[in-house]
Amino acid sequence: MNIGIFTDTFYPQVSGVGTSIATLRNQLERMGHTVYIFTTTDPKIEKKIYERNTFRFTSIPFVSFTDRRIAVRGLFQAYEVAKELNLDIIHTQTEFSMGLIGKFVAKNLKIPCLHTYHTMYEDYLHYVAKGKILKPSHVKVMTKSFCSNMSGIVAPSERVLTTLRGYGVSEPISIIPTGVDLIRFEKGNRTGIRAKYSISPDTPLILTLSRLAFEKDIDRLLNDFPEIKKRIPDAKLMIVGEGPARTSLERQAEDLCISKDVIFTGEIPNDKVTDYYHAADLFVSTSVSESQGLTYIEAVASGLKVVTTHSPYTDDLFDDPNIGTTFEDQGECVEKTVEYLKNPERYSDETLRLKKLHEISADLFGKRIVEYYDECLEMYSKSEKYKAQAR
Repeated sequence: MNIGIFTDTFYPQVSGVGTSIATLRNQLERMGHTVYIFTTTDPKIEKKIYERNTFRFTSIPFVSFTDRRIAVRGLFQAYEVAKELNLDIIHTQTEFSMGLIGKFVAKNLKIPCLHTYHTMYEDYLHYVAKGKILKPSHVKVMTKSFCSNMSGIVAPSERVLTTLRGYGVSEPISIIPTGVDLIRFEKGNRTGIRAKYSISPDTPLILTLSRLAFEKDIDRLLNDFPEIKKRIPDAKLMIVGEGPARTSLERQAEDLCISKDVIFTGEIPNDKVTDYYHAADLFVSTSVSESQGLTYIEAVASGLKVVTTHSPYTDDLFDDPNIGTTFEDQGECVEKTVEYLKNPERYSDETLRLKKLHEISADLFGKRIVEYYDECLEMYSKSEKYKAQAR
């Protein structure tokens, strides 16, 4: 199968969407399919560098979100390229520039177009004029319009499905969570990372990893940390990532008098992420805006227990304390974090973890996506035959 993935976000940009697309591409190619990436230009990529099966279209930084890009031309060029490649199906990963181009190309090539809805935009409205222009009602209209006439939509979680149905999206939707490459996260350089940040081998280390954006609610974890330290005085917190909230978070750590025990690493290369998971003893997230939380499953694949905010998605993922747990308030977050750090031997049932690893594997993710492609191709073919007969 020749598959075209249309996305505004791709390497070298660091994000959950970028990770999801890279995982999808790798799995599809392992299964024998040919994948072509249609994406935006990026100043970090030299124009003369060859990128396998990747086509970049002229772009500019996205307003108020300058580390993301939006294409400003390439509609007919993308059509000509896709036609030459003889694409069988198009899978869009954005509702903006490249997503709209993908829909146009699919319509004119008369092939199915699927879409993965990654982002809960109502959590990000503050980035545009501090939330004074775009409202939730605008998100609803935009989303329903973009999703109209799609052959199928992939929802990474139940929360996304519920949101889309609430917006009035009536197209077929399948819940398919992004998987994780289990082999990649199996081993990591624990000793090296701890030595780099002068952390002794037996120091309890809490890890959180994400873009340092305000909607990630890392400030809630910092507020909890002084109470955690009362119970475990030598505990340290490592915050991996970069973003607009970093200065505010560093100032908060100073105000709470915990700066010496909170480590801000900044952005790290994607191929080094595994080492940071393995350096930690526990992964904690206080975010309430995740649509699927790829870092959660990466942590599990790395052998970490996870403590995170209660939601239908996380409650289902962490349905056993041998894998992880959820909390509803600050006190519960502190209690569960301390329990895991003090009594790790109580939660060491490897059988349950192995079962969960199968559920979150990239292998299963790829198989489910291809099954959905086949289903949409069949439905599209029947629809086109019906239209031809009607004419």
